[in-house]
Amino acid sequence: MTEKLIVFDTTLRDGEQSPGASMTQEEKVRIALQLEKLGVDIIEAGFAAASPGDFSAIEAVSRKVTKSTVCSLARAVRNDIDRAGNAIKHAKSGRIHTFIATSPIHMVNKLRMTPDQVLERAVEAVKWALEFTDDVEFSAEDAVRSEIPFLIEVFNAVIQAGAKTINVPDTVGYSIPFQWGDRIKQLIEKVPNSKNVIWSTHCHNDLGMAVANSLAAVLNGARQVECTINGLGERAGNASLEEIVMTIKTRQDVFNLSSSINTEFIVPTSKLVSTITGYAVQPNKAIVGANAFAHESGIHQDGVLKHRETYEIMKAEDVGWGANKISLGKLSGRNAFKSRLDALGIQLDTDDLVNAAFDKFKLLADKKSEIFDEDIHALISDEYSSAMKESFKLIALKATCEINKNPHSSIVINCNGENKSETSEGSGLVDATFKAIEKIVQSDAELLLFSVNNITSGTDAQGEVTVRLTKGGRIVNGQGSDTDIVIASAKAYINAVNKITSKLERAHPQV
Repeated sequence: MTEKLIVFDTTLRDGEQSPGASMTQEEKVRIALQLEKLGVDIIEAGFAAASPGDFSAIEAVSRKVTKSTVCSLARAVRNDIDRAGNAIKHAKSGRIHTFIATSPIHMVNKLRMTPDQVLERAVEAVKWALEFTDDVEFSAEDAVRSEIPFLIEVFNAVIQAGAKTINVPDTVGYSIPFQWGDRIKQLIEKVPNSKNVIWSTHCHNDLGMAVANSLAAVLNGARQVECTINGLGERAGNASLEEIVMTIKTRQDVFNLSSSINTEFIVPTSKLVSTITGYAVQPNKAIVGANAFAHESGIHQDGVLKHRETYEIMKAEDVGWGANKISLGKLSGRNAFKSRLDALGIQLDTDDLVNAAFDKFKLLADKKSEIFDEDIHALISDEYSSAMKESFKLIALKATCEINKNPHSSIVINCNGENKSETSEGSGLVDATFKAIEKIVQSDAELLLFSVNNITSGTDAQGEVTVRLTKGGRIVNGQGSDTDIVIASAKAYINAVNKITSKLERAHPQV
């Protein structure tokens, strides 16, 4: 029998701390349900005290998710823990994850607390959390730069107080694998009653070693890994769930561990998170990148054709590649479309949303010869964006370009019920279109990012555009998709403007 590795996913909490990746409540619920389908053991749904929107989103996730444990992060502060406890109270299985910094640099410069005060607060926090749930996790923030004797003292105290999971985080991505593995080993060996708790690790990717450090921790006794889909997270991101899970599965000779992850849902989950957050997956990303199982070299192609395992250590279909082509087209009915949504784990709340999505599907089927799961995810995201209350809606767009002439764009936008039109020239069609939009919406936002990705292959593929805007310290991502890249760009820009001017509560607003 192999031991189980517990997968703790923090895409909805740490992942959304990426600039512009904050989500609405509906988006968090959609991702949470997909994570549950993926088989994630613990879903960290947010930071309940961060904002009313985050509290409400955690509460909504708690009501919807039935198989995974739903967790809220909380500082070692009474109000934070009360908010976390109330947010998860409807969960079938709920956890509070409380933390306090233990490194000298954090205690002196951030907390302005002595080690004795930190120790006392850590114990108090665990006891407060136990008033709401018997599943309490404690983290020593910046454990990588904390002194081991003090970590031993703190961990011993919180275990005695009732913590069931001890998380050792490399908060700043400073460690390297052999050092991190040794630190985990020392703590497990030296902390009294260490065998009564689950040891966890949470690694950031600042030096590009989050996955390697996490696996080093596992080899030295950690039995929970904290990670995110696509490695999403602030700064350089977090340890990538898909890379950790597939390493454990592929290298059973080294790890002799199993997980509850249904690996065939890895790629669909990756696509969903990418679409909602606006963070595209690089083509050469391990496991979920478009080129992860592609072979250009003639030698490689010849070897794979003769015997797959000559160059492939995993099957593409085992992680969800190759199974995403669907036989839906313009003659497909509503029931077939809805069945495909169910198979993808997409749940639309009302018949009106289903009908509207189906109408858009039929329009797309007229443009494309083949429809893929990625197209469906993009279509649904577009539909949810359209369903929320918007100040600006794209009505019409005409963009023209000729050699030796400036590109020109004419656009019509509905502004709170009134159609307005403008024209503009630019250095390219997209530039001209954005300038025309700005003449109407007058957002005065700064464009931080313009990114284009093809959703599927082929010249009739949909293009997915991400636009990142900032204004007054707030950062938002806008997405748009269409078989015409200029229209997709206009949709993305208008989507971002709607977010930056909307009063709709983002779950974890980045200000």
